[in-house]
Amino acid sequence: MKNNEFTPKLLTLLKEGISKKQITKDVIAGIIVGIVALPLAIAFAIASGVSPEKGLITAVIAGLTISVLSGSRVQIGGPTGAFIVIVYGIVQTHGIGGLTIATFMAGFLIIGLGLARLGNYLKFIPYPLIVGFTSGIAIIIFSSQIKDFFGLQMGEVPADFVEKWKTYFLNFQRINWTALAIAAGTVFISLNFNKITSKIPGSIVAILLSTIAVYFFELPVETIETKFGEIPNQISLPTFPNIDFATIQQLIQPAIAIALLGSIESLLSAVVADGMIGSRHRSNMELVAQGTANIFSGLFGGIPATGAIARTATNIKNGGRTPISGIVHAIVLLLIMLLFAPVAKLIPLSCLAGILVVVAWHMGEWHHFIALLKSNRMDVIVLLTTFCLTVFFDLIIAIEVGMILSSFIFMKRMSESTSIKNAMSYFKPEVDNGEHLFEEEIPNIPKGILIYEIHGPLFFGASQKFQEVIKDLKQEPKVLILRVRHVPFIDATGVNRLKEVYKNLQSRGTTIIISGANNNIKRELLKMGVYKDLGKYNICNNIEEAIQQGKKIIQTKE
Repeated sequence: MKNNEFTPKLLTLLKEGISKKQITKDVIAGIIVGIVALPLAIAFAIASGVSPEKGLITAVIAGLTISVLSGSRVQIGGPTGAFIVIVYGIVQTHGIGGLTIATFMAGFLIIGLGLARLGNYLKFIPYPLIVGFTSGIAIIIFSSQIKDFFGLQMGEVPADFVEKWKTYFLNFQRINWTALAIAAGTVFISLNFNKITSKIPGSIVAILLSTIAVYFFELPVETIETKFGEIPNQISLPTFPNIDFATIQQLIQPAIAIALLGSIESLLSAVVADGMIGSRHRSNMELVAQGTANIFSGLFGGIPATGAIARTATNIKNGGRTPISGIVHAIVLLLIMLLFAPVAKLIPLSCLAGILVVVAWHMGEWHHFIALLKSNRMDVIVLLTTFCLTVFFDLIIAIEVGMILSSFIFMKRMSESTSIKNAMSYFKPEVDNGEHLFEEEIPNIPKGILIYEIHGPLFFGASQKFQEVIKDLKQEPKVLILRVRHVPFIDATGVNRLKEVYKNLQSRGTTIIISGANNNIKRELLKMGVYKDLGKYNICNNIEEAIQQGKKIIQTKE
């Protein structure tokens, strides 16, 4: 491992030196991203079932921490849409206090993943699974905004997806047309304002126009102030949550869900950023940064945070190339919170709903979803299973089942790639890492020797096939040579199956010889006691040695 694996990118760049020109670009990018992050931080908090200032606190505290410690040059951190589902569920079940503790616990779990150097492996999450739960989250975010989007005069919205839509349909006659106009206008401006200029985000323009219209014309729509009251213009001192073993037992599953989702999304964001700027992030340092950010977010009463792909892309497009832009983004949000909280409370909820509908549309990536439906059957199964479980049941269950299903499919594909065949029928002239066998040698092989060749890994997914093939031998030779030169690895189950086959054949008078095992396989056979069972002379380096050993065994038996 490289010595700088756990060194923040900011420290590395400061040592190398950052030009004044680049610092200027980073400051400008940071200001723009800070403005873009303002409505998102508020909207994500409200959609998650918490008060708006918690989103701002998270964007400031976690955003600053992530930029200072990040393993990426340009990562922008804060609350994201992916967490809405989890956070809302935790708040409904365990309250705000439970959310704070779960966020705090998740931070330590993420740091643990980083210190265990699992950052590189988390990026191997199957793509159909990611698209499945991401699209499912997009549907849930969209569904959660229908009440505010249409200004429906109704009570609390049910958490269950089906019940939620039943309630909406029962109350659609109570539409607030002013709220609907504001929401629809927000969607239109957010999607199309970049045709006028890409320097100013359309969401900011929509918020300014709708807030001014509501304030001066006293439009009859619900605002942040009418629902949540004043937005605090200060950040309270950190408080250490009271955690005991019973609390840990209750919140460990939500904490694991936050940790996994936060880790996956932050690393995906870092990978996307690498592709945009031609850089390479430090995965494990990124996880340490994300974990630390969530700990601090929990201490200050915030919500879970992770790397935000859209804000990171905005940072890059506006010239950000160092963590300075992320630090500036957090400072800008802090200044807005301190100075403009009285104005932010006037933002209409229908405008924020419109912004979240746009977020859901972009998050869904429906063109990828449709493309995956045309791929192979196994990938479609993972995609639809994860999607449906996310929408109709629970994101945690969706990820767990999706990973298990993906693992079984992977095992099936790997086992199918492993073949065990009678090698006597297809020997050809060859030279392969000391494995020599020419056609003229075949007639010299004694009649009592049978050779089988295994291609592919001999792991638990393929070991059953191996055992069945060997058990179904149509002849009972005196010596069975297993040629494993094309077996890259063997696991404990494969070794155990090998021992079972050895015992079974030994009882029938057949001796097994292993030929061509690589050093890793030999090491596993030694550790698991196979050398003792088979005898060290029956584990040969190449086929010639194996045949000679087979001849000796036959002569001994005769």
